[in-house]
Amino acid sequence: MKRINLLSGPRNISTALMYSFAQRKDTIVIDEPLYAHYLLVTNADHPGREEVIACMETDGNKVINDIILGDYDNEILFIKQMTHHLIDVNESFLEKVINLILIRNPAQLISSLALVLNNIQIRDTGIKRQYEIYKKLISLNLKPVIIDSDEILNSPEISLTKLCKALEIPFDNSMLKWNPGKRKEDGIWAKHWYENVHKSTCFEKQDTGGRKLPDDLIPLYEECMIYYNELSSQSIKVYE
Repeated sequence: MKRINLLSGPRNISTALMYSFAQRKDTIVIDEPLYAHYLLVTNADHPGREEVIACMETDGNKVINDIILGDYDNEILFIKQMTHHLIDVNESFLEKVINLILIRNPAQLISSLALVLNNIQIRDTGIKRQYEIYKKLISLNLKPVIIDSDEILNSPEISLTKLCKALEIPFDNSMLKWNPGKRKEDGIWAKHWYENVHKSTCFEKQDTGGRKLPDDLIPLYEECMIYYNELSSQSIKVYE
């Protein structure tokens, strides 16, 4: 079995990418299995926090052993994760999965995140953790696959074809469309975070993508750009 471990930041197109992989007959997808663990460990104030903790396994290492490294009948397991959820867990599982890092321009990420969270810290963006994990994997000679959400949104078929090649799986045309609305794979937090993606049927740019970054978040943006530029330089490019 191929285990594709998506390491994304929030307010990216990670849920749409999960929906895309869910269209494949050879694939099962899992939505943010370490979310409750993260909320409990960090005491982060997220919408629906108590409900998430009550409904999910909060022991991160148990989640890794039973879910991420669990047994499945499908050929491919796609695990959608927020990178910053990997805290106080045994990260050796990263050596047993195919790691896919999904990045997004921090200006878009932060301005979107500001609509849902207050007092945003770099931890909330996930991008520093993405860079830390990238460096760790490189040190182990385990180069991850990196792709920018803008590449997917600009050229879905070409970018997904290249992505599948990098993951060493065949491209499936069914990945380009899905039905609108809630999905059985959605985490219980979907009602707080997935409103836009539930309206979608394919990869498409949102009108909100060009919203202005609040002035008080510019220092955070500048810090995030350091890590983003490093990761972007190693990402899949549609035209190259």
